[in-house]
Amino acid sequence: MRLRQLAWRACYELLAARVRRPEWAFMNYGYAPLDPALPPLALDPADEVDRLSVQLYAHTLEGVDVAGTDVLEVGSGRGGGASWVARSLGPRTTTGLDFSAAAVGLSRRDRRGPGLRFVRGDAQAMPFRDASFDVVVNVESSHCYGSVEEFVAEVHRVLRPGGTFVWADLRGADDVAATRAQLASSGLVPVRERDITAEVLHALRLDDARRAGLVRAWIPRPFHRVFRPFAGLEGTRNHEGFAAGTLRYLSARLVRPA
Repeated sequence: MRLRQLAWRACYELLAARVRRPEWAFMNYGYAPLDPALPPLALDPADEVDRLSVQLYAHTLEGVDVAGTDVLEVGSGRGGGASWVARSLGPRTTTGLDFSAAAVGLSRRDRRGPGLRFVRGDAQAMPFRDASFDVVVNVESSHCYGSVEEFVAEVHRVLRPGGTFVWADLRGADDVAATRAQLASSGLVPVRERDITAEVLHALRLDDARRAGLVRAWIPRPFHRVFRPFAGLEGTRNHEGFAAGTLRYLSARLVRPA
């Protein structure tokens, strides 16, 4: 587990250090509703290029009133999600936390929003006081952590009583039950859980050509073979795992009891 964590950290740090393009704002697989009759999420024109990634955040935060709250995103990456939350949902403050110094530097340079800041820190030992936030967001990041239980204990600690934790990530089909237990291990109470594998796979298929083009354009050639699976391109392990059902994508909402 420790080796896996170190490998993920090295990969993300390298990407942030080597690919400094401000237009690369999101690193998640995206979310595309399967019902074409559903009204589309209203977005600012500047966010349209990242619609599928933004929709994953909108789904994860569905039903949560963020207006006027203090929001923490753990694993904020290149800062696009935290910036969208700050600009679109009306929180009082939005804090993005990431272990990568290079990613935090990029986010501070390129992302803007009312009350938005970015902090370097560890998801399993967050640099915040107890009961500092009303909402904690974690999107497609926890699979990199050495201990999900330690992370969720930290979420419980930094949430205010009555606060909300929203989460979305991929897991092996055989790990779904264990993941449910991990998320609830610190005393957070589950109020919603969904399997959104079909919507994530739909997003990957819709976006495959664009993603493949960006890999060719943005990623140094020696890293193409390594990065294609990371990007979820067709024919790679994660994409095929979603299609075969051996890999699942879940979302959940839990609350800290008041």
